[in-house]
Amino acid sequence: MLEQIEKTIYKIAIYIRLSKEDIDRGCDESESIKNQRTLLTKYVGNLGWNYELIDIYIDQGFTGTNFNRPDFQRMIKDIEVGKINMVITKDLSRLGRDYIETGEYIEKWFPEKNVRYVSVTDGIDTFANNNGNNDIAPFKSILNDMYSKDLSKKIRTALHTMQKEGKWVGGRTALGYMKAPNDKNKLIICEPEVKIVKTVFNMAISRKIN
Repeated sequence: MLEQIEKTIYKIAIYIRLSKEDIDRGCDESESIKNQRTLLTKYVGNLGWNYELIDIYIDQGFTGTNFNRPDFQRMIKDIEVGKINMVITKDLSRLGRDYIETGEYIEKWFPEKNVRYVSVTDGIDTFANNNGNNDIAPFKSILNDMYSKDLSKKIRTALHTMQKEGKWVGGRTALGYMKAPNDKNKLIICEPEVKIVKTVFNMAISRKIN
């Protein structure tokens, strides 16, 4: 009798995320989009004939505590229509840093959709029996959540300190000002816009007088 051939074809989604916080703190090169892609595509390439890479989903500049990310949501929609039945990330934190919602996906949503989840560097594979790494996944999610909250607190503290020192920490500047070429935290007058600002103020003053 011929041996039974494994008929399951895993339709894979590679998910990659790099947050703004990662970029701001000068993330390790291994965290970059390019390096995550290289690691994960090589991993998929070594899996075998019954694994097919369907798409690569990338969110850059999105925090892991927010799951309303464009490509993450696109991946979810592709899972719902049956396009994807396996999700691979570099590590658990790339999927998300909110331990409640991350756990919701790993423990409930993925299983309900019969989706296999693999976190490469964490050694997590939800379809692997007797995998001890699967058991500690919730604890890793909690640590990722704690790290994110601690980092957010440190960033807010740093911004408040800079504000008290009179430094600019915002995005776009108000009309009439611009960021100094050699110091993004210092505002200088934008000469081309000075006439516009003066005209606006003069018009406002004249109306009050009249």
